[in-house]
Amino acid sequence: MIASNYTHIWDCCCDHGFLGAALLDRNAAQHIHFVDIVPKLMAALEDKLQQFYSASSSEYYVHCIDVATIPLSKYKGRHLVVIAGVGGDLMMDFVSRLNRDHPQLEIDFLLCPVHHQYALRQTLIKNGLRLINESLVEENRRYYEVMLVTNDSKQGDVISPVGKQLWQTNSSEQTELAANYLDKTLRHYERIQSGGKSDVAAILKDYRQVSIGDK
Repeated sequence: MIASNYTHIWDCCCDHGFLGAALLDRNAAQHIHFVDIVPKLMAALEDKLQQFYSASSSEYYVHCIDVATIPLSKYKGRHLVVIAGVGGDLMMDFVSRLNRDHPQLEIDFLLCPVHHQYALRQTLIKNGLRLINESLVEENRRYYEVMLVTNDSKQGDVISPVGKQLWQTNSSEQTELAANYLDKTLRHYERIQSGGKSDVAAILKDYRQVSIGDK
């Protein structure tokens, strides 16, 4: 989903920097930023980048800071902020704060939460973000929603609380993947509802209306 029309790509919560390194390999943007809050990780990553990417045609930067405070305004151009591998609750905070603090900038977000997908979508809708693309991925028997959204109100589509493109398939493998994910999600919320501690009836209603089919 990462096109080549960005000036800056921010690999947030980058851990060992595998995604950002892959973007450097393909010269995906003029500037690639690695962001994580763990000093030891970032020191080790900077050493590796200097060793293997000192001659890269893309410039790279290492930021040991909180994702919510990345200095987008210091860098001119179009931004893609990639946040993956963290929970939807933390992701909601990051996106809300960055969207609030930089209203004048063109920012796309590529998001892949490990849970709380429904709540994250509600937050994206509340923040006025728009959907460019979304996809469903399975890895090691775990399912992930990948969402590319933008703060440009003239682009993309309205974000669905449960996804739309997510359920549009063009192969039997994709159909099976979507069906398994929907079944798992429904069973998850049915357990919560039967437990009586939280009322998720509205969420269940939304997911029960999902239709899996051809694009």
